[in-house]
Amino acid sequence: MQNQAQTQLQAEPGFLRPLCVDLDGTLVKSDTLVDSLLVLLRLHPGSALKAFRWVLDGKAALKAQVGNLVSLDAAHLPYNRPLLAYLEQQRQQGRRIYLTTGADARLAHRIAAHLGIFDGVLASDGSTNLTGSNKLASLQAEFDGEDFDYIGNARPDLPLLEHAGAAMLANPHASLLALVKSSKIDIHQHFEDRSPRRKTFLKAIRLHQWAKNVLIFVPVLLAHSLGWLPILHAIVAFFCFSLCASATYIVNDLLDIEADRRHPKKRLRPFAAGDLQASTGVAITVLLLLAGFAGTLFLPEEFLGWLVLYLVVTLSYSLVLKRVVLVDVLLLSGLYTVRMLAGGGATGITISTWLAGFSVFLFFSLAMVKRFSEMQNLRERGAAPSNGRGYLVADIEQLRSFGTASGYAAVVVFSLYISGSNVTALYAHPIRMWLIVPLMLLWISRVWLLASRGEMNEDPVIFAVTDRMSLLIGLAVVVIAIFATL
Repeated sequence: MQNQAQTQLQAEPGFLRPLCVDLDGTLVKSDTLVDSLLVLLRLHPGSALKAFRWVLDGKAALKAQVGNLVSLDAAHLPYNRPLLAYLEQQRQQGRRIYLTTGADARLAHRIAAHLGIFDGVLASDGSTNLTGSNKLASLQAEFDGEDFDYIGNARPDLPLLEHAGAAMLANPHASLLALVKSSKIDIHQHFEDRSPRRKTFLKAIRLHQWAKNVLIFVPVLLAHSLGWLPILHAIVAFFCFSLCASATYIVNDLLDIEADRRHPKKRLRPFAAGDLQASTGVAITVLLLLAGFAGTLFLPEEFLGWLVLYLVVTLSYSLVLKRVVLVDVLLLSGLYTVRMLAGGGATGITISTWLAGFSVFLFFSLAMVKRFSEMQNLRERGAAPSNGRGYLVADIEQLRSFGTASGYAAVVVFSLYISGSNVTALYAHPIRMWLIVPLMLLWISRVWLLASRGEMNEDPVIFAVTDRMSLLIGLAVVVIAIFATL
């Protein structure tokens, strides 16, 4: 039966034509040049600045220079799965398949060697950028005027689609679709492999991470101030902070794009998976920052200072400091505290030294939970760390000690606070606040117990606002605090 299907397929006129496949945006859902530039920026920031000079020598020269310094992992690129399955099926039937790309030849040959389905590779060579009319001329010379089929995705592919025996598209740009329609090109097949745009966008900005920014409301709540103006300022500050934080998440994902593709879960992030182009990510980042800073015009200048500090520290973390052992955890915990300080700056409410001390210890413990959980999951899988952060699976017990000690230190600070004379000014019955202490011990102990079991697979702050038990404990704390004021 299989031989009969093969004979029938080979009898089709189109099967005798060589099948030519574009790479960027077609076989691979992302742009390998942009991906390479992002990896270059993370690994060699100084060399990345030279790209502005290299581009003056032409795009082919730029690709060659970047290829000298960066080598993308062909095994983990975001391939268009339906298209790859089609090519493998065609190859099994004996059809000639060629990888024809504007990417640098070295990268193209590595991808071809990894996939093992191509009869030949035509790519940019450092002097000729093999796109558009250059690619068409190269194919016509390669096949000596013989007809070929072609699969592309962008405007430069239009002349090749027009001259192809059978034109096919893979994740096509809207501009190409409009040109194809106006040119009345008959599209033989269409290979789509991308997530819904709205879902992908929300995933890229990590909307769920906005829950961390509820810390901005802490100064208003703890100051027992419910005036409409402080609350309004806190709401505006929340959205300013959230928009800018989403921008930093995108920057972090873009810089980590190569490492994320090797991670069992992070490879599904929009940029690593190729569902969003890196260039789109840059545009979204700019728009988010503009919107976030526009909101600061309605807030005190002090808030702007904290927001700028947050962005500087976060970008420093993404570029360098996240790979410095323990410093990364200190910065993460500090960024939680900055959110509260920003809330104080937006509302004009001064953060007490007690709250600052409590938050430092608590958030250091929660940041340590994150690193501990990563090492715990690696140990269970029998894998070694590959994100370059400097932690070892052997460090896991020490990380547990750091984190639990800091968490219980936060409870001690809170206990000293409610024992002080300042509490009587805020609470009619401060002795009732002691009921909060066992609840805090319960919550911190539970977080670390779940982490030790390998059940803490998300950011602990996100866990706190989504976990039912945590929410019940939080509600009980609020009830006790109200009970203490009566």
